[in-house]
Amino acid sequence: MREVKIKTNIIKLDQLLKFAGITQTGGESKNIINMGMVSVNGNIVKEKGKKIKKGDIIEIENTERLIVV
Repeated sequence: MREVKIKTNIIKLDQLLKFAGITQTGGESKNIINMGMVSVNGNIVKEKGKKIKKGDIIEIENTERLIVV
């Protein structure tokens, strides 16, 4: 599991994926979210604007796990 440090209290899911280097563009982030490839705290999320807070665990299709700190 890799830590991703954010300086704000919340960040949108699509922005976090780009910030963490999982995707290269916001459009790519939106695509993998829409395809159901991303889960937050164990639940698949298809909402690109999902608000992510510190302590949340993001998993990308069982290949990458991030914890927001």
